Amino acid sequence: MKKISTKWLLLATVLFILSTSTAYAGGAVVITEPETGSTVSSPVKVCMAVHGVEVQPAKKGINPGKGHHHLLIDVDLPTNLSQRIGKDANHVHMGDGSTCKELKLGSGQHVIRALFANGGHVPYSPAITSTVIVTVK
Repeated sequence: MKKISTKWLLLATVLFILSTSTAYAGGAVVITEPETGSTVSSPVKVCMAVHGVEVQPAKKGINPGKGHHHLLIDVDLPTNLSQRIGKDANHVHMGDGSTCKELKLGSGQHVIRALFANGGHVPYSPAITSTVIVTVK
């Protein structure tokens, strides 16, 4: 009987983990500014809105359906969504809970991706993301 209970507990734990990581698959992030295809000047103001999730500062911890924005500049989405998002010139953390950020970008075309992640900087899976392509003059 103990073996069966252990197996059920393990199965329940796995299902719980999977359900919390995908429970907000209906969540969405939209880059409201700038519009894709627009020509802009640097610094570029990037603003986001969310639906189905809530923006909060990272210091509030990991809470289901809540998190903050990250901006990925000229890089693809991470292939492993269970890993923390790096922090460098191409990966901008907005852990303060803000919804707008000014980016200093060089002239030319840039791909800007918003990626919503929990308080531990780990993206939701499937990714809650939005992309715009702009040209900086």
